Amino acid sequence: MKWPRFGKDMKGFTGLEAAIVLISFVTVAAVFSYVLLGAGFFATQKGQETVHTGVKQATSSMELVGSIVATGDTSSNQIENVTFTLQLAAGGQPIDLNKTIITVLVPADGSYKELTYEKNTTGLNKATEYYVNWVYSLQGSNPDNYLEEFEKAEVTVYLKDAGFSIDPNDDFIIEVKPPVGASYPIELKAPPSIDDVMVLLK
Repeated sequence: MKWPRFGKDMKGFTGLEAAIVLISFVTVAAVFSYVLLGAGFFATQKGQETVHTGVKQATSSMELVGSIVATGDTSSNQIENVTFTLQLAAGGQPIDLNKTIITVLVPADGSYKELTYEKNTTGLNKATEYYVNWVYSLQGSNPDNYLEEFEKAEVTVYLKDAGFSIDPNDDFIIEVKPPVGASYPIELKAPPSIDDVMVLLK
């Protein structure tokens, strides 16, 4: 079999023309690849943000330190107030106490109330606010309203002044609701006998 020969009117690709076509194909492929990779990176980033936000909302950013102590009114045989200490959980973000709400629930009579933060005893309304005594603050004697790493805040909830009647053996729940992160519920039970000072949880 004989291969046909090129005549005078037949032309082939020159090296330059072949290079131009090849570069065009490579350029188009690179553009499409960049677009696809960019879309993939964007989707991955959004997925990571969603996961991090979900973890942040699902995990508690604070934890209890030490015992939970209550004071009682022996004449009425009821709990007057409860005091507990909070600190940030490992890796937790600072908590703005101005936006942190404490909810008290007494299932026995269905009573329920939300209390807001107050750091000054002079303006404290025990019926609607909880008091914070800073056990340790990074700002020293003039603490701000943020619970930060290494800081410890002693919280006092005035149950009787808030209108709660907690008798011996009554169950009640104190739930701390920070602005970011899951709520921290504290399930407590009044002792069989109400004393001046009681340890509800060690």
